[in-house]
Amino acid sequence: MEDLLHFRAAGTSLLLDMSGAGLPRVVHWGADLGAVAPGRLAGLLASDVPQTVPNALDEPVPMGVLPQQSAGWPGTPGLSGHRAGRTAAPAFTVRGRAVENGSRRLTVEAVDPDGRLALTLELGLTDAGLVRLRAAVTNTGDGPYHLDGLTPALPLPAQATELLDLTGRHLRERAPQRHAFTLGTHLRESRRGRTGSDATLLLTAGEAGFGFRSGEVWGLHVAWSGNHRTLAERTPAGQAVLAGGELLLPGELRLAPGATYRSPWLHASYGRHGLDELAGRFHRELRARDGHPASARPVTLNTWEAVYFDHDLATLERLARAAAEVGAERFVLDDGWFRGRRNDHAGLGDWYVDPAVWPDGLRPLTDTVRGLGMQFGLWVEPEMVNPDSDLARAHPDWILADSPSRLPPASRHQQVLDLARPEAYAYVRERLDTLLREHPIDYLKWDHNRDLVDAAAHHQTTATYRLMDELRARYPQLEIESCASGGARVDLGVLERTDRVWTSDCIDALERQHIQRWTGLLLPPELLGAHVGAPVAHTTGRRHTLDFRAGTALFCHFGIEWDLTAASAAERARLAEWVALYRTLRPLLHSGTVVRGDHPDPALWVHGVVAQDAGRAVFALVQIATSVQSPAGRVRLPGLEPDADYRLSPLAPGDRPEGPVSSPLPWWERGVTLPGRVLAKVGVQAPTLFPERLVLLEAVRQ
Repeated sequence: MEDLLHFRAAGTSLLLDMSGAGLPRVVHWGADLGAVAPGRLAGLLASDVPQTVPNALDEPVPMGVLPQQSAGWPGTPGLSGHRAGRTAAPAFTVRGRAVENGSRRLTVEAVDPDGRLALTLELGLTDAGLVRLRAAVTNTGDGPYHLDGLTPALPLPAQATELLDLTGRHLRERAPQRHAFTLGTHLRESRRGRTGSDATLLLTAGEAGFGFRSGEVWGLHVAWSGNHRTLAERTPAGQAVLAGGELLLPGELRLAPGATYRSPWLHASYGRHGLDELAGRFHRELRARDGHPASARPVTLNTWEAVYFDHDLATLERLARAAAEVGAERFVLDDGWFRGRRNDHAGLGDWYVDPAVWPDGLRPLTDTVRGLGMQFGLWVEPEMVNPDSDLARAHPDWILADSPSRLPPASRHQQVLDLARPEAYAYVRERLDTLLREHPIDYLKWDHNRDLVDAAAHHQTTATYRLMDELRARYPQLEIESCASGGARVDLGVLERTDRVWTSDCIDALERQHIQRWTGLLLPPELLGAHVGAPVAHTTGRRHTLDFRAGTALFCHFGIEWDLTAASAAERARLAEWVALYRTLRPLLHSGTVVRGDHPDPALWVHGVVAQDAGRAVFALVQIATSVQSPAGRVRLPGLEPDADYRLSPLAPGDRPEGPVSSPLPWWERGVTLPGRVLAKVGVQAPTLFPERLVLLEAVRQ
């Protein structure tokens, strides 16, 4: 095998140094270097060796993809642990390496004889240009090995001087924060037992001032739904890395002799021209996987904000008929259908249809829903239990707790069911299996409404994955939504076994513009659940027009969460227009390239989707707040074929600009034809809008 491996895909190069007996080193990850044979790049190995400086190592040791303290790495170690209290820095020597025929995937086997450990590294470049990396460590000794952390890393060039990550809270997930990439460690950890509302989603480094359409950027995602850590680190010697992995609590993982621990996959993306390119690689990768939703994403009505816990067959049947009337294709019965569940204080764990509310079971409702031509979905929260439940009273020892003498702090009046216990796992699996076998359920909204703040999470996470996998194997047509207090479990680990995420419990359209904008860095629109809520948002008290609410939900997996029986006939008719538009546009929206403009006015956002062949595009101009200037001025529309002509015109029903103006916009009524390059570089005059309004534009190649 060559000492230098060069993998190329979709405008990205990954160059690996395999010389010597040490772990592989990434020489370059980023812009495509072209079709250059590895032999012609051999000079890089010599040109990449730094000079030594006083009071440093006599011979600099290159940093591998698993940084080792034994090799002189002064930052966060790639592997940490101890054996019987004795800590020693591992020193791995490569014993074998292989590249699969015709693939861009390297597997490396290494050993540390003194530490009695074996290591397997998997590193490669996907067709979409994503770098994927994970490591596995095996205890080859006679006694147990206590693993504290396994954190692979990827290097960054000197140009990466600014960091972007995301934080948030319930009802305000995925809020961006940016700052200089200084010396030291920028560490983001989630100790919530799930991904968390405040999870970074992506940790991104780039050139100063990078945007959606400009600047080189590199981003890392940890594909894991439990505790995890992501870090950006820069040393005084000028070395910089992005790294990540599972966050293991003290004593949580004890490897018996012969046992192996495998880290979650790290997914890393590069953008030569900004965040849109970086995000597009994730989108293409997800769309190419075998389990990606293949059918049109159905318009989904969820009952939660319409009725909450007040379940009544006649009321729900009226709601179902109203949903079908506006064009809904899936009806989801949310929380409140099971035994003892009149509020959120009781019932979790007792997964039996409540005869007090449903004397004839769910069949009358499912028959009505199916008779109206809609799919039927059901809310569940299988990982949780209320202390006030028959299950908890019968099996209090099934509650997940580090100490048998005390329970973790309560949250939403509930505790976590220990799915790592075989008996608890078997009970939940039997209950869900029975529900799916006895009812025509197409879809489960799988919720997770509390953090695991006082318990180890590794075994709980793997058990949850196994439960989802088993149910999907038994019911191949079943779709699952990942919901966790809204958007608190959004990651590529859970998305290996689910079909969409509930982006946030907040469906206030203004908040959703922000939340969806940044969640889209990782996930394509068809995986983001977005609903049209009531005129006054239940979570914020804001009032929004129907067009703003529907136009915001349009660019995701569109749904409705509104008591349509209380809506006026005019409101239902207008909503039906938006539903019809979504059903017409979803082949484009759920396959095209997502674009976002770097508009200089922070109050006016531009985003859209361009078809893969660039023949058609739909854009939204969104007035987030009042602008400093008025009128609005020009907006540029990115992503179109530069040399093609496009007919640009307003798109109904999003063609009604509402704003403080006294004259019409001249081109608005008849449209305009311009080359894609002109639309991207010069743009067109935008309508001046009131705050919290939007309009739609359609561009069609001529």
